[in-house]
Amino acid sequence: MAPDLPVRAHARRNREKLIATARAAFATADGTVSLEGIARQAGVGIGTLYRHFPTREALVEAVYGAELDDVTSSASALLDELPPAVALRAWMDRYAAFVSTKRGMLDTLRAGWASGRIATPTTRERITGAIATILTAGAREGSLRADVPPGDVTAMLVGVLLSAGTDGTSEQTGRLLDLVLDALMVRRGPGT
Repeated sequence: MAPDLPVRAHARRNREKLIATARAAFATADGTVSLEGIARQAGVGIGTLYRHFPTREALVEAVYGAELDDVTSSASALLDELPPAVALRAWMDRYAAFVSTKRGMLDTLRAGWASGRIATPTTRERITGAIATILTAGAREGSLRADVPPGDVTAMLVGVLLSAGTDGTSEQTGRLLDLVLDALMVRRGPGT
């Protein structure tokens, strides 16, 4: 039984390399990403890619899931390092990057969700949960408003990122995210 363990570890490393390579490829692609190119860049054969991901949809789903895990878990990590308002603004940048990198795989995701080949994600709920974590910390600290539901913040962010779209500049997106943060800040009156 022990001889199987290195093979499993090797297979796990190959899977992780394929996901990391696919993440980079989808993030920078203007069109369809070649699975053969992903395998080559990861240093594995196409057969290895297909053993782990029998379809393009399976690979896209794995990449999407890994990135969603990263963006949602980053909320707590940022709070460990930064004050809540600063953590929220940094997290918004991270979320904007997450949305931006999905453009290279959006058609595959939509088709997969519509056909049922890719499980419909709980993206909005998970994103809203991450926002709630930061808002709660900020309300407790007194820097962020406690009267704004996290779902409303999610809606604002989605609106910003859709309106900036592919034609929006990173400067415009940054300005709009600054406005969202400003709306969430506690206002101190004179003498407080």
